[in-house]
Amino acid sequence: MTTYDFINSNKRKTVLLMVVFLAFVMLVGWAIDQYYGLNGAAVVIAGGYSLVSALVSYYAGDKVALASSGARVITQADDPRLYRMVENLCITIGMPMPKVHVIDDPAINAFATGRDPEHASIAVTTGAMQKLENEELEGVLAHEISHIRNFDIRLMTVVVVLVGTIALLANMAMRASFFGGRRNDRENNGGGILQIIGLILIILSPIIAELIKLAVSRRRELLADSSAALMTRFPEGLARALNKIDQDNRPLARASTATAHLFFTSPFSAKSFANLFSTHPPIAQRIMALRNMANLHE
Repeated sequence: MTTYDFINSNKRKTVLLMVVFLAFVMLVGWAIDQYYGLNGAAVVIAGGYSLVSALVSYYAGDKVALASSGARVITQADDPRLYRMVENLCITIGMPMPKVHVIDDPAINAFATGRDPEHASIAVTTGAMQKLENEELEGVLAHEISHIRNFDIRLMTVVVVLVGTIALLANMAMRASFFGGRRNDRENNGGGILQIIGLILIILSPIIAELIKLAVSRRRELLADSSAALMTRFPEGLARALNKIDQDNRPLARASTATAHLFFTSPFSAKSFANLFSTHPPIAQRIMALRNMANLHE
């Protein structure tokens, strides 16, 4: 499989996962309707809440992510090396220059945010700037620029909102059950089986939603690695950066599960409980894929 085939395959699979995700939100709404006899109200609430949350995240999510990570915007005069690397990569692919931010943290990491290439930002830790060689840092930056170019951030915004919607609906449904909110079986006209199915879906929905989110996010990371390899024409640079991160194994001081999916690698320690449900593929898998790509072009 060529690099382009790998990218196209990931794109098709991600679209399929998104369709499954949207259908699952509606299914959870249906389950709550069946269990409580709401006559479609839960489906409307699920759709409405998802829409409002998505709009807020779409227009303000980047500001929240940058503020929560402690990122500060810089100019070319502040760090000519970093700024010029981002600028050169953007010129190479004909993309607008994003705002460049720095995070004062010794961990090696970076992330991109913004709803589209015209409203994008890249944030890089001081650890990445100090510990990575030029080719390695360029690979990391190319990975983040690929996320912007591929509209991955917009996609993951929708995914995170849908996961939050499902979790909220399930939580509300479980709370209501403790207060006797379930409709009377005698009014259900023999629909007891549907109520049982609805209850099972309510209980399992947050777990299923989280698994779908992880699947979408991991495919996006592999796609960004592939795109970065094409952009720099040097997959080994990105592979070496990943290897250094694996050896360094230093978590970000301000790591958060809410923004973990944005980062180049997991912002948590490898021994952290949060990494049991990591939004990133294993580093070893990413390094192997990149080196396989390099071998294809030899």
